Amino acid sequence: MPTKKPSIAVIYFPGNNCEEESLKAVLASGMDGQIVRWNQRKGVEKYDGYVIPGGWGYEDRIRAGVIMAKDPIFDIIKKEAEKGKLVLGICNGAQALVECGMIPGLKNKVEMALAPNKNPLISGYYCTWVNIRSEQEKNRCVFTKFTEKDEVIPVPIAHGEGRYTTKDSELISKLVKNNQIVFRYSTKEGKVEDSFPTNPNGAMHNIAAICNKKGNVMAMMPHPERASFVRQLPDTTELKNKSAGRINEFESAAPAKAIFDSMKKYVEEEIL
Repeated sequence: MPTKKPSIAVIYFPGNNCEEESLKAVLASGMDGQIVRWNQRKGVEKYDGYVIPGGWGYEDRIRAGVIMAKDPIFDIIKKEAEKGKLVLGICNGAQALVECGMIPGLKNKVEMALAPNKNPLISGYYCTWVNIRSEQEKNRCVFTKFTEKDEVIPVPIAHGEGRYTTKDSELISKLVKNNQIVFRYSTKEGKVEDSFPTNPNGAMHNIAAICNKKGNVMAMMPHPERASFVRQLPDTTELKNKSAGRINEFESAAPAKAIFDSMKKYVEEEIL
């Protein structure tokens, strides 16, 4: 058994606003964690994994995540990821992982973009609850060790540029073949429909999350840290309705918490 808890650094950049929620989800899964500032680079390599949280890093100047991706701390994170350490980028963090080339990571360059949303309701920022379906068999990806294939998870999105897209006509088929697509937007019943509102931003192939080929780095546009406990779920979800009137049950785990639980298990088995 490991002699210490997995230690996760939640990397804070100027303009992020989800670092506290991300840290709470890390701690609730039995890991140690700390919010680490972007310019606090000394000692960052000591952590077992990294979470890049959501928000508007550097005000999303130029385009979402691109300035974050150029920060020197990513040089450290890339090197540690090559050693097998895990990296989870959520929303703004996902944008940065794509912009620095860690996702999808097939070539040493940027291969995709997270483009402005396309939906009939609004141009720009869109916030709502969605459903995502797991595309992974257990243990194929670091982040789905406790998630069944085809399991549907309720999570919120909150972004203006979340549409996975690429000009490489062969890239999506490569990602499917490599089992790099982790979650896709679906209906509550798990049906993938390439239309609004099931696909809330027009992402190619209904992509909500992508991992690298090794499976230890994941870029995820929805927010699992905002859906890790029953109390966070909207009133219409079955889990919350079943817990009505039972306060203790509202603190119990919701399906999205399995992502953080999987991180803990991976570090214990492969890093410590």
